[in-house]
Amino acid sequence: MSHKHINLIRAIFHDPVSGNIHWQEIESLLHHLGASITPGHGARFHVNLNGFDEVLHHPHQSSAYGKQEVKHLREFLARAGVTPSTYENGE
Repeated sequence: MSHKHINLIRAIFHDPVSGNIHWQEIESLLHHLGASITPGHGARFHVNLNGFDEVLHHPHQSSAYGKQEVKHLREFLARAGVTPSTYENGE
């Protein structure tokens, strides 16, 4: 996994929650992790990662994810087994 993706995972799980994570970075990370991303209605995207399904929203006003969306993404990634320690330990 690239340093860019590892750093993004760290940023997603870092407290306090960042409001400066861009959708394109998230989408790139999800593809790299092997997720399938299917456009839904409007700004919704259906994501399946490691057998877990979630609906994520593309930001409307800007390309940056808000803090609540980052928290939602963090919870989804954790359920799917993606955490900073998973990739820092080389798993």
